[in-house]
Amino acid sequence: MATADAPARARRVSSRARNDAVLLGAVEFARAAALDVASSPDDVGEHLGTVAEGERLMSHRFAAGMKGYQGWHWTVTLARVPRGRSATVCEVELLPGDDAILAPEWVPWSERLRPGDVRPGDTLPFRADDPRLEPGWTPTGDEELDGVAIDELALARQRVLSPQGRDEAADRWYRGSRGPTAPGAVASPAGCTTCGFLVPLQGPLGQLFGVCANEWSPDDGKVVSLDHGCGAHSETDVSRRRTDWPAPAPLIDESSIERVAVPGTGPGQTEPSAGQESGDVAEGNGIA
Repeated sequence: MATADAPARARRVSSRARNDAVLLGAVEFARAAALDVASSPDDVGEHLGTVAEGERLMSHRFAAGMKGYQGWHWTVTLARVPRGRSATVCEVELLPGDDAILAPEWVPWSERLRPGDVRPGDTLPFRADDPRLEPGWTPTGDEELDGVAIDELALARQRVLSPQGRDEAADRWYRGSRGPTAPGAVASPAGCTTCGFLVPLQGPLGQLFGVCANEWSPDDGKVVSLDHGCGAHSETDVSRRRTDWPAPAPLIDESSIERVAVPGTGPGQTEPSAGQESGDVAEGNGIA
């Protein structure tokens, strides 16, 4: 149980720790302990002061002289037994100060790895809980169902793309350098959907993407969006043929036409032009 004079006792202990002459005077003893740990004598710099850790327990701090350790310091903690006249080393540490240069917080490889980092010979660790994948098709014994899933959809694998993995891939491809916003696609006279070198994909991704099979295209062998394009389109410089279907009649919105009288169309004036009612003209939405 805490007593009323506990703060006063703590102040007396702190005062005795600060005034411990044996530990205060053991500067060179503490320096020698730091030098035993350091790689070079130059690694231990000037004495920066002391910190009273408790009764008969004190830490000496020395500047760190190593390159790349700006703001760091050596901390040598000393102690002595009651009535003892010599100090004993408790521990030696290299600690950062308030203005120390610190390494960035460690990030797991799964968050640190970026596309293109995997090189020939590298192997990624197995991720059992990868949200981009889901279990493949389990045969049901139904020949029709199993035939469609295994032969047509190629789902007879341990794991296949999950909806999340498919959507992430589609978004990445569409927004990437082989989507409709790429500079080459913007400058292209026509999209990949009308190109004879486009190989459509199967499944849901085939609604947006195909594979380019033109060796002259910068996208040869790569997935492209249907509204992507390049200068190697199969119909380059081919004039567009006119359709054999008759042009549809124009649609006129008669509900918004206002009939107004035109000055100068009275008796004795110039006759109205053909197709125009005498004395009136229809105006509205730019159609007269």
